[in-house]
Amino acid sequence: MIFRFVHAEARRRAAEFCMTAPDGTIAEFKDASRSLDQNAAQWPYLQGFSDQMEWPVNGAMCKLSKDEWKDILTAAFEEETMPRIAQGWDGGVVMLGRRTSKYGKKKFSVWMEWLIAAATLKGIKPVYKNESY
Repeated sequence: MIFRFVHAEARRRAAEFCMTAPDGTIAEFKDASRSLDQNAAQWPYLQGFSDQMEWPVNGAMCKLSKDEWKDILTAAFEEETMPRIAQGWDGGVVMLGRRTSKYGKKKFSVWMEWLIAAATLKGIKPVYKNESY
């Protein structure tokens, strides 16, 4: 059973369910998932980084894809704390566990504010390629 707390009746029903749920039932409370519009809003900025900025990779400056920029910027947003770094399949390094898809609405909003500020700081302009983003 899922309850979205958007009015008093939903809260009342959830409380009633909790009081009558069988022993061993598990309840989980979490932030609402981000919207498709929220998700789409990040891609013009990531495309802007991809098109307008080079980054050092293996000792050479190069362009990165928007997905690679997302990896770098997400790590920076998370303040690069406690990174989990694994050896790649054939050597190299892979950073694990940084996924904006796990952010709820509130954290994703903070991520977007941070991303826009980071783009502004580096002089990056968002790139809108089509109406979906």
